[in-house]
Amino acid sequence: MTALISLYKLILIYNLFTHSKLVGMNNNNRYTKLVAVILIAATTTTILTSFQRAEAFLMPVEDRTGDRKAAPIATSGNNVYIAWWSNKTGNDEVMFKASTDGGKTFSDKMNLSNTPTSNSQDVQISAAGNNVYVSWWERNQTSNEPVMRASNDNGKTFGEKIMLSNK
Repeated sequence: MTALISLYKLILIYNLFTHSKLVGMNNNNRYTKLVAVILIAATTTTILTSFQRAEAFLMPVEDRTGDRKAAPIATSGNNVYIAWWSNKTGNDEVMFKASTDGGKTFSDKMNLSNTPTSNSQDVQISAAGNNVYVSWWERNQTSNEPVMRASNDNGKTFGEKIMLSNK
């Protein structure tokens, strides 16, 4: 379906260029128009391919209300990072995976929270350069704490948990 939409957009763009009187473009410059259409098509294809790759990583997770939503994802260069919370251990834990090849392969799953006395939920992720930042909330009957862990090696390792409300 996406390919048909892209083809339709390409035809519309071609028609716009071939039938318009843009500055410096007349019927004698059909090659210029064709090059412009090819460049636009290549850019559109690259953007659509990136979105399709990103959609493949969106893991559904349930928030506290039971609604399903996509797992947070961050990119930096060719690196792709994804974090989510899972309740396979009896309480919610924050999980993380990294890819250094644009999402073709991923590292092993890493448990960033490891909190048997709290539920780790509402994870967020951000990346810049070699740095990856993952934050979440640790909740139980007596506390509701924001937490963060940071990596400076593209998500291979993470520093200790930082309890943000203590800082």
